[in-house]
Amino acid sequence: MTPYESISKLQSAMSASIIGQENLVNRLILVLLADGNMLLEGLPGLAKTRAIKTLSKHLDCELSRIQFTPDLLPTDITGTEIYQPSENEKFIFQQGPIFSNLILADEINRAPAKVQSALLEAMEERQVTVAGKTYKMDNLFMVMATQNPIEQEGTYPLPEAQMDRFLMHVIIDYPDDKAELSILRLNKKEQQNTLKESKSVPETIPQQAVFDARAEINQVKVSEEIEKYMVSLVSATRYPDRFDKELAQWIDFGASPRGTIALDRCSRVNAWMEGKDFVSPDNVHAIIKDVLRHRIALTYKARAEGISVNQVIDKILEVVAVVA
Repeated sequence: MTPYESISKLQSAMSASIIGQENLVNRLILVLLADGNMLLEGLPGLAKTRAIKTLSKHLDCELSRIQFTPDLLPTDITGTEIYQPSENEKFIFQQGPIFSNLILADEINRAPAKVQSALLEAMEERQVTVAGKTYKMDNLFMVMATQNPIEQEGTYPLPEAQMDRFLMHVIIDYPDDKAELSILRLNKKEQQNTLKESKSVPETIPQQAVFDARAEINQVKVSEEIEKYMVSLVSATRYPDRFDKELAQWIDFGASPRGTIALDRCSRVNAWMEGKDFVSPDNVHAIIKDVLRHRIALTYKARAEGISVNQVIDKILEVVAVVA
């Protein structure tokens, strides 16, 4: 089975279990293949937790779930050294839940900044430093952090520096009526299978399929024109006055070079998932909102007028010339 066939099989298995959230399934696999981390925002009950659990069920990997609360400590995430008088080395490092392949950081904005920052080194450097010693993460590693957009009391907004470390900021909404009917029936079916004590174990995709897919994605061609187009899109978020007067009134500050790198990586994965070996402007357009949404800060004027980040990105796509 080729890497493309393996990933397609994984996506199909997830879609069968997560109904009405095709974009969520697509983005979860895309971020995994791009070797990044994802911030997922949505109302309660929209299959955020179910999505990453389903991914871990069909992929040969481990999953850790961390419920972020105001009383959480950084060592509850990274782990800590424990005194063991019976051992030759008196202090032994006990790994925290961050040492896993897939990390579900549930309601990340409920923990204070000190705890949120405990994820930074692991997300960016793929390592954790405790008591002066560095411990490497597994090669397959992804953080999916969730946050609830409707409850702001008792929460700690993520700082821009940490937001920038997420490859994508994905927002999901309610499924349509047809999908919700299918969800209802699926839930009944799962309850019946539970009562029957079904012990069938689903066939899992090996981790090597992800690494092989990443190797093929690295070979996806990006022309010089597409590269310049992506740079221009990011430049429009930093110097909007050069492109459009109205845009300049909406943007306070724009994306960092991480935004350009993320556009490139995600565009190549998107092209590969479509079976192509080159990136087109359509691949850039398909992922740009999720890539730049959390990297653009709006002005007070834009917020007062009810202008959303999505509208700003639509305007950027309108004023920046598309390559041939």
